[in-house]
Amino acid sequence: MHNRLRLILGIISRSSTTMSTPPFASERQLAISAVRRACVLTSSVFNKLVKNETLTKGDKSPVTVGDYAAQALISVMLTHAFPADPIVGEEDAAELRAEEGKTLRERIIELANQALVSPLVEGDKVEWGIGPGQTKTSAELLDAIDRGNYNGGRIGRMWTIDPIDGTKGFLRGEQFAVCLSLLVDAQVQVGIIGCPNLPFDASKPEGERGCIFVAVRGQGCHQIPLSSYTETRLTMPTFTPSSLNFLESVEALHSSHSTTDTISSILGITRPPVRMDSQAKYGCLARGDGGLYLRMPTGVGYREKIWDHAPGALLVEEAGGIVTDSRGLPLDFGLGRTLGENFGVVAAGKAVHAAVLDAVQQATGAKAKA
Repeated sequence: MHNRLRLILGIISRSSTTMSTPPFASERQLAISAVRRACVLTSSVFNKLVKNETLTKGDKSPVTVGDYAAQALISVMLTHAFPADPIVGEEDAAELRAEEGKTLRERIIELANQALVSPLVEGDKVEWGIGPGQTKTSAELLDAIDRGNYNGGRIGRMWTIDPIDGTKGFLRGEQFAVCLSLLVDAQVQVGIIGCPNLPFDASKPEGERGCIFVAVRGQGCHQIPLSSYTETRLTMPTFTPSSLNFLESVEALHSSHSTTDTISSILGITRPPVRMDSQAKYGCLARGDGGLYLRMPTGVGYREKIWDHAPGALLVEEAGGIVTDSRGLPLDFGLGRTLGENFGVVAAGKAVHAAVLDAVQQATGAKAKA
């Protein structure tokens, strides 16, 4: 009788523990910490290097240093916490391993180790490979970068890393983002986007800057200040088609501004677009800074990378929006490192997405005929 009672109480205890811990709680906590540290690292790179150097990304510029160092940092933390999980990352370490890459390599190793050994803060765990005494060798950090070479796929767990999304925004001191996501069987389960330069409150553009957007499937979308840990749940406001305004890329090469103008005419949109670099647009859409994000193809052959859209798409969906391509189909993150043939991205609130999609199809059909 006593053994049976102990067994029942044990089952109840285990069930209570399982019920009290939401799915992907550890992954969420790790991802927030990794993105927070990477935001501090990349901001430091801008303040120390970008203001003193005027090189382009192709010239091994500060943005390249930041890209590599942030990916190394995040990959080290993921490897310690979830060593079996593959990573799809933007960068690989081939050029850093060459003799001519020595100067660049030494900068990156120094920055990554500084970020790894900085004091532990709320939410950090030593077993993530960070904190005092956690410096890595050059070989270990290069291997961490190269863990991002995974080809993706439809089965199993994998992480995506975009260490600095929005290269030109980063170099201008404007909007860029550190982006991290976890996919399970090609479905995004955790999405984190850190925006060091984004005003925390869009109505106060000169106020506090720096925020992290967090989403876990089925658990909503939240915003956290980069400087603290207070979470605010985000819900997209309801727009009518004519009250929308666009969130779109600064660069016309990234998304067709002419197509956007045509869609605006069809929907009767009169408010000017908000243009910024990076996946910060997804975070702004989730919190209602704009009502619509489009990324329409500008040419033949380009394929969108999964790390450019996986975390942002989940943010919008968990805030109450819909994200599809221009055919109305969900984005497919199981095709490999890209989304396959480019049909664009259409993200908007549930109340207006159908009308927006119809306008997109009208505009692109008319353009094709012309």
